[in-house]
Amino acid sequence: MAHAMKKNRKPTITVTRTDSERLWRLAESYVGRNPAVAEELLVELERSNVIADSRVAADVVRMDSTLRFTSDLGEDRSVTLVFPGEADIAEGKISILTPIGVALVGLTAGQSIDWTARDGRTHRLTVESVDAPASRNTAAASSADLPAAL
Repeated sequence: MAHAMKKNRKPTITVTRTDSERLWRLAESYVGRNPAVAEELLVELERSNVIADSRVAADVVRMDSTLRFTSDLGEDRSVTLVFPGEADIAEGKISILTPIGVALVGLTAGQSIDWTARDGRTHRLTVESVDAPASRNTAAASSADLPAAL
């Protein structure tokens, strides 16, 4: 019994203060439009360890991080985690407001997580490597990346 519980326990995740604030606002603004993913993001944010932006390790998946992950489906993909308006599957830009985007945020290289795809199936992915986002002015970007509806 204890083994089954441990298998389903989610890994510890870390989110920067800036990403946390922006993602809370984003998730709350999407509850009416996409409640399932918005609620999942809120749950992840609730359980996250929020730290100062300056203290985040380079291998933590955060907004604009590029990472490589493998999955139980045999995938080996490199993607960048972005806000919805920047998403472009053809360019490997995955929106935070997708089931896989929510699953990735806050993980570090080597961590695995189970996530539920839109078809209801559960899959396991493992973060293999993370490249920190290119240097950015987070204060200037904080409102620019949010949907105009906010």
